[in-house]
Amino acid sequence: MYGEFKKKTVFITGAAKGQGRAVALAFAKYGANIIAFDLKEKTAYPSYNDAKLSDLETLCHEVIALGGKFIAYAGDVRNEEDVKAAVETGVKAFGTIDILFNNAGICAYGYVHELSLKEWDSMIGVNLTGAFLCTKYVVPVMRAQKSGVIINNSSVGGLRGMNRLSHYAASKWALVGLTKSVALENAEYGIRVISIHPTGVNTPMNDGLAEMEGTTPQAIAERSAGNLLPVPWIEPEDVADSVLFLSSSKAKYVTGSQYVLDAGLLTR
Repeated sequence: MYGEFKKKTVFITGAAKGQGRAVALAFAKYGANIIAFDLKEKTAYPSYNDAKLSDLETLCHEVIALGGKFIAYAGDVRNEEDVKAAVETGVKAFGTIDILFNNAGICAYGYVHELSLKEWDSMIGVNLTGAFLCTKYVVPVMRAQKSGVIINNSSVGGLRGMNRLSHYAASKWALVGLTKSVALENAEYGIRVISIHPTGVNTPMNDGLAEMEGTTPQAIAERSAGNLLPVPWIEPEDVADSVLFLSSSKAKYVTGSQYVLDAGLLTR
């Protein structure tokens, strides 16, 4: 179905778990080269963000077993030197980067008047600055080859306000502006740019948020979303299916757009 991805190179941030992992495995099934970028150590905020190099190692084995080729880079998307080095390493290994999935993201609750500047900066840094930096260094590669797809993983929170999530929603709304602007700048080079907007997704993030809030993952999903369809969340594989489609020639005229995968939430 997506044989066109054979030997294409996909750069994925936040690749070790959840949506990033599902997207990496989905592309690997079609013979793509995977550049997987993720943290090498636990971060202070949010407290549940327990990055492990072993997660990247496990993903490596899974990708290779599916027939894909794999490079892992452990770093921080907020660190320009880390991002630059990861892009250069990937291009040196595979010659190109055809698809960028800006997926790395964090979420945590807090009323706006209670947020510290460090918490605000962390949210904006990971969710927005990370996408900017990866885009900054991948775009010249795509311009040179006159083709490419960039998909920014936003959220339903990038299309509406969310209670106790002002810093999260602000970062995700900003991805829409980044998406539209980069699409305008690069259309003549054959580069398409899209933001996707999932409802709650069944990932380890829900477990971490539930622990912080003293509740259950299902309650977290319902609080953050409240889907029209009778499901608490969607699966990472649902997101992966959307990324495959949007990255393919089947979506060759889709750019500068917001692709909503919300189980009807925004219909309410």
